[in-house]
Amino acid sequence: MAAGQQWVLVEMVQAFYEAPAYHLILEGILILWIIRLLFSKTYKLQERSDLTEKEKEELIEEWQPEPLVPLVSKDHPSLNYDVVTGYVFSTLFKSTALSSLKKYGVGTCGPRGFYGTFDVHLELEERLAKFMRTEEAIIYSYGFATIASAIPAYSKRGDIVFVDEAACFSIQKGLQASRSFVKYFKHNDMEDLERLLKEQEIEDQKNPRKARVIRRFIVVEGLYINTADICPLPELVKLKYKYKVRIFLEESMSFGVLGEHGRGVTEHFGVNIDDIDLISANMENALASIGGFCCGRSFVIDHQRLSGQGYCFSASLPPMLASAAIEALNIMEEDPGIFRVLQDKCKHMHKALQGTPGLKTVGEPLTPALHLQLENSTGSRTNDLKLLRAIVDYSLDRQIALTLARYLDKEERFLPPPSIRVVVTVEQTQEEMEKAAQCIREAAVKILK
Repeated sequence: MAAGQQWVLVEMVQAFYEAPAYHLILEGILILWIIRLLFSKTYKLQERSDLTEKEKEELIEEWQPEPLVPLVSKDHPSLNYDVVTGYVFSTLFKSTALSSLKKYGVGTCGPRGFYGTFDVHLELEERLAKFMRTEEAIIYSYGFATIASAIPAYSKRGDIVFVDEAACFSIQKGLQASRSFVKYFKHNDMEDLERLLKEQEIEDQKNPRKARVIRRFIVVEGLYINTADICPLPELVKLKYKYKVRIFLEESMSFGVLGEHGRGVTEHFGVNIDDIDLISANMENALASIGGFCCGRSFVIDHQRLSGQGYCFSASLPPMLASAAIEALNIMEEDPGIFRVLQDKCKHMHKALQGTPGLKTVGEPLTPALHLQLENSTGSRTNDLKLLRAIVDYSLDRQIALTLARYLDKEERFLPPPSIRVVVTVEQTQEEMEKAAQCIREAAVKILK
């Protein structure tokens, strides 16, 4: 053993003499630098003088914090929330949220899998599953992250996703996170979708072994927020079974709007909800709360509790907002007639906006968020937006709050044309809707003349 160590030492000395000069110099510099780091102080304590109590009080009195948002009056139109069913104005709704705030505090400060699960979270999931007539539901603390987390939880690299061109931005972000192979079909065009499915079927026949491990999904919205169109769900279900694919249905705009009891596009078309592999929706429209949920079969939902990024790595939904969503579900179950009222008001507003000079109404009559687009574009997106902005400002000055649809121009896969979004709620009266339609017509005549 000693002889072996001596031989190694001899080799090291020989290597030292044979090494190039620049190599020895570099090693020497590195050794000196390491020695310097070991014996030098990492930082120097800065000399500072502590303030006296009097000086501290004077500084505190002089400091004037700026408001987080500009001060506006309580009756400002911008404070009229674009909530589809209008529960935010319910006294009972507010009192329920306030009671929960006093009992649980503001937030949980932890994800659901750690210490962020409260009894109201479990109750809300149970109530949502019961309302949607599915086996199980899971809630997220952020509506946008719901479908954006659900897609990559199931679809991975190498899988194939067929997506409508008009899919919302949260779906696009979910597809990006999944790193799957995405094939877009024309908006609500089932013939184009079937063409893509047939092409994939032919491709799979060339390599059956590879095809067996590839998962295939169709991702659509029940009621498209960018176009206000309803998806042809019965035809999608037929294609699902014909080509053996799974359907993910995003129902943020159709939940609490379509169907006799507000269960969404499945109830609207009379489609068995078990034919849909996963339903996703946010709670920021119909439930007048924050967050989102997914529902479906138990084994599908349970998978998200370990794979849904927005569920695993985000603080859970504040208990106050979960209690508010439960109260909204109570109202929806106790008074299902509100959905018929809302649908009638949507039809009325759609009809009232027909024939507006220079503008065309885009969307189904049943949608609570219509789009107004220019009949004749100026040829410049910037100029089109300026004209629509002028209409929005004109209406706002007359106590009519409209929304200019906003998009991330450079990140949208298929950028929708500029539009004004008109939101209808169950709280609006017929007189208010007539006033809004008349104001929009006046603005269009004045600005688009």
